[in-house]
Amino acid sequence: MLKTNTRQANWRRANPGKYDAHLAVQRAVKAGELTKQACEVCGDRAVDAHHDRYEEPLKVRWLCRRHHIKLHFYGEDMFPIRTTL
Repeated sequence: MLKTNTRQANWRRANPGKYDAHLAVQRAVKAGELTKQACEVCGDRAVDAHHDRYEEPLKVRWLCRRHHIKLHFYGEDMFPIRTTL
C-alpha cells in the first residue's frame, strides 16, 4: 500500500484498475511485448499510451502529450478510434 499522501499516490489508491493498466503497459514496453508507435494524430514520436478501455490494458492508442490532453479535455470523439490504417 502506498504510504505517501501525494496527489499521485491518492490517484493510484482511488483508481487501482487504471493504475494496474498503466503498469501493465510499462512492463510490456520494457519487455518488448508492446512497441511505442508515433502519435496517431500528428506523427510525433514522443507519446503516451491512452486506454479506451482499462479492461484491455495492452490495447492502447499512442498519442503525443498535446493530443492526449486534448482527448481527455474535449472527449473521446475528438480523435475517434481508427478502424482502418
